[in-house]
Amino acid sequence: MHSSLLETTEKWQSNTTGLTNFNTIILADYQINYLFFRLKNMNKKTPQLVSVVIPVYSGEHTLPTLIKEIEPLTKRQTTAAGNAFVVYEVLLVHDCGADRSDKTIEELSATYSFVKPIWLSRNYGQHAATMAGMASATGDWIITMDEDGQQNPADIGKMLDHAMRYSLQLVYAKPINPPPHGWLRNALSQTAKEISSRLLGNNAIGHFNSFRLIDGEIARTLAAYCGNGVYLDVGLFWITGRIGHCSVFLRNELGRPSGYSYFRLFGHFWNLILTSGTRPLRLITIVGFISMLLSVVLTMYAIYEKYTDQVPIQGWASLFIVVAFFSGIILTALGIIAEYLAVTMGIVMGKPLYVVSSKPIKPAVDL
Repeated sequence: MHSSLLETTEKWQSNTTGLTNFNTIILADYQINYLFFRLKNMNKKTPQLVSVVIPVYSGEHTLPTLIKEIEPLTKRQTTAAGNAFVVYEVLLVHDCGADRSDKTIEELSATYSFVKPIWLSRNYGQHAATMAGMASATGDWIITMDEDGQQNPADIGKMLDHAMRYSLQLVYAKPINPPPHGWLRNALSQTAKEISSRLLGNNAIGHFNSFRLIDGEIARTLAAYCGNGVYLDVGLFWITGRIGHCSVFLRNELGRPSGYSYFRLFGHFWNLILTSGTRPLRLITIVGFISMLLSVVLTMYAIYEKYTDQVPIQGWASLFIVVAFFSGIILTALGIIAEYLAVTMGIVMGKPLYVVSSKPIKPAVDL
């Protein structure tokens, strides 16, 4: 199709020889409009190629069901808005969990031609595994989703419609129902997202989700250049300008609880804070300035009370409280700055975000 359009263009260029400049401009304008018309129609007929990236940590029992749900999408589909697409590859990134996900992945790749395994050398975490999959994906669009079955593959077409209708580069799933977790975890998750939204200075990127539709070129660029320690959604914020959300319904997990403890979730949140830019450092500066003003006010108040009401200056208790308060602020500031230096050192030293292996890494065997 593209070659025929190129031949047509070359014929038109040869036919313009000898024409006046005015006629050449008119003919060229017609040629350009015709080419755009042909390309527009061709894009409607040619399905969008979608790569699905699934980081796998403990998917031994959930992956077979999920792949069966994706299988019908590997044949040409038409969305509600008339956009044609096909899921032509599913990349299962083995993140070296404790179960036998490696065996399940091998069986699925032998059964389904569209399943492609990616073996990591050790456990690097969900975001690093996701970027390893994005680096190997070749689709026009890349879907990232979890292994636990909460996210419905049938929503891929809906998210694609949303992206193409509003010319978006990144579409996040927006659950219309609360996640199937406890109220405390949901409340903490919502609070973390609100904080991250304000730190990033972007209300859209702040409400992120692991169920994403990303422009393929952007996803591959991020995976190629993103360094160790960078939070995936922060990295996407760096290189995307058009971000949207698509309403979806979350399902219950497929027979297994979440693999994330509160400690690991806090680690994700702290990583997001450290890679969100310089806003936390500015916050430290503001807190330090307020503390300095507070100390000046307290000093002036003490002097005023001393010379007007003859109030004696109290002893070591008040001094101890003031010293402890401001020492805590200083140590907190130094700790956060040290965390920034640690992240920077990891990047400068070339610490890899992930390493892909040629064979699966099996879980340890108890002796």
